[in-house]
Amino acid sequence: MIRTLVFIAILIGLAFAGAWLVEQPGQVVVTLPRYGQIQTTLIGAAAALVAFVVAVLVLWTALRFVLRLPSILSFTARARKRARGFSAVSRGMIAVGSGDPRSAKRYAAEAAKLLGKEPLALLLKAQAAQMAGDRGQAEGAFRQMLDDNETRVLGLRGLFVEARRKGDSTAARAYAAEAARLAPSVAWAGEALLEFQCSDQDWTGALATLDRGARSLDKAAVKRQRAVLLTADALARAEREPEAALLRAQQAVKLAPGLVPAAVLASRLHARRGELRRASKVVEAAWAQATHPDLATAYMDVRPGDSGRDRLARAEKLLALRPHDPEGRIAVASAALQARDLVRARKALTPLLEGRPSTRVCLLMADIEEAEGSSGGVREWLSRASRAPRDPAWIADGVIADRWAPVSPVTGRLDAFVWGAPVEQIEAPAAEPAPPPTAALPLPASEDVIADVDEAPAPVLADKSEPAPTAVAEPANAAPDPAEAPSAAPAEVIPPALPSRAVEATPPPASHGDERPPSREASPSREAPALRVVSDTPPAAGPQPGSPTTTTPAEKPTGAARYDAPAAGPGIPPAMAADGRSRRVSPPSEVIFPLAAAPDDPGPGPGSEPSRRGAITFLQ
Repeated sequence: MIRTLVFIAILIGLAFAGAWLVEQPGQVVVTLPRYGQIQTTLIGAAAALVAFVVAVLVLWTALRFVLRLPSILSFTARARKRARGFSAVSRGMIAVGSGDPRSAKRYAAEAAKLLGKEPLALLLKAQAAQMAGDRGQAEGAFRQMLDDNETRVLGLRGLFVEARRKGDSTAARAYAAEAARLAPSVAWAGEALLEFQCSDQDWTGALATLDRGARSLDKAAVKRQRAVLLTADALARAEREPEAALLRAQQAVKLAPGLVPAAVLASRLHARRGELRRASKVVEAAWAQATHPDLATAYMDVRPGDSGRDRLARAEKLLALRPHDPEGRIAVASAALQARDLVRARKALTPLLEGRPSTRVCLLMADIEEAEGSSGGVREWLSRASRAPRDPAWIADGVIADRWAPVSPVTGRLDAFVWGAPVEQIEAPAAEPAPPPTAALPLPASEDVIADVDEAPAPVLADKSEPAPTAVAEPANAAPDPAEAPSAAPAEVIPPALPSRAVEATPPPASHGDERPPSREASPSREAPALRVVSDTPPAAGPQPGSPTTTTPAEKPTGAARYDAPAAGPGIPPAMAADGRSRRVSPPSEVIFPLAAAPDDPGPGPGSEPSRRGAITFLQ
């Protein structure tokens, strides 16, 4: 707006000047040696002067452009090159962010070629090397950053990170200290240096480092960390420098009244000096912020040598400050138990017994039961204590400690310990009971003939809907001679044709070494009559002409089964019981299985009844 007004004012001035020149009479005479005198009006002379100035300016501009043309061309090339380089940096940063190390490395090389030691190009080179796992190249890029003041702190941070990865704490501490010296407001340098100083228990140096970087941190966090460092320094000086320790403990209590270790230490140091009132006030102020067993113990032990009643009275006073807090009731119960006031101890713990009392409460109840002489109650409360929730403890990074510490034992972080209940173990859901085993279905009789020799005979299945078929056998002959019994041929089974169902038999597979017979599975949809084979004849000494070949039990082929012959009864037809040899009638679809008697069967003796060899019974 101002420029517009100035421009308008200049135009108005030029207009007034031109009007004035037009109104003024007169001539301008210019005398030149060769051209003589040149006369013109005043306005013409002014116009000629302006034209001359403009021509000179145009000529000078053209001359400058011609003289600067090489530099302009080179500048244009450099600008184009920088644009390509920054485009490569942009794409490389995107590749780094997306986790593509190959593309990041390619763009980093392109950016380094186009931009040289540009800070962004060096940063991209270092990050691409870190992604690719090339620590040497990353350190080289960070060291190149140290040559430039603008990137020196960035290079120090990169070298600090690489040193921490290698486990070189000395180099990492040196880089952090240098960065903190160059830029005190850098948070990472101050935190790293503070961590190293705390690990070395250099509390004075840690306080100085915290004060230097206090401007860049939150005020509440700085106050808390300063209180923790003062408490740590006071604990270290408590034995050899009690006065300095008390001073630092008091400062810590002022900065953080709820810091339990500082309040406990200040109370004990005051009590050691005989300042009982101050010691009690420190604990009472801390108890109002947060209750803790150490505060209760320090409050009851303010005056050494007090009786149990005096300690109970102090515990009652502490409970009055926060009547509904469990720690106060536990403190009263403990003091009452020491004072042998079992009624007061039980009364103090009664509100805490609802729900799931903690381990300390259960143990105190066990002590009360023991003091009352109730062994059953002791066992009950000890059993409940083993399953009770855990009491609060000092926890830092998953580590449970008996005492407070200023730094974490795992990460070295300052002010890491907090007072809280440990996380209970999550129980796995109870496994569902397994279903009862299903009873095996009965096997069909046609498949039971390949059972093992030691199995019991198959049960007889009865079907009321159809009558039982009768096996066809030869008429009974004269009684065999007992001397010829060992040489008798094994019986041959002829499955009869059933009127409504067909009995199918599968031939036994050939024996091949250790090959086992096929497994038998019960099929509910397949029904077949049960087969019972009765044989009293021992195996023959050798193969008989015209009969199937039999072997000894050790050499019997797979599929040959032996069954103990039952006595003749209702299930065996009389014709079959009188003569065990059946006719050899084998239709094309029938399979004949040789049967052998048991090895321990003595065979028929003299005067015995004729043997029933190969007697079979089919029952539906």
